Amino acid sequence: METDINRLKVVLAEKKRTNKWLCEQLNVNPSTVSKWCTNSSQPDLQTLVKIAKLLEVRVDNLLNTKIEI
Repeated sequence: METDINRLKVVLAEKKRTNKWLCEQLNVNPSTVSKWCTNSSQPDLQTLVKIAKLLEVRVDNLLNTKIEI
């Protein structure tokens, strides 16, 4: 089973943004963003929508569509 639920790390790199930038925009702890980027934990849906707006992408671009259910 695939464990990378989100593509946040990849999209941040594509948009030339950093974890630090994202945590400042969302006013969250840097360790929280780090956990999201390593797929140790996942942002809730509301936060995922905010991230998509900040990065100017669709929410589905932040999700790994190769996950098998």
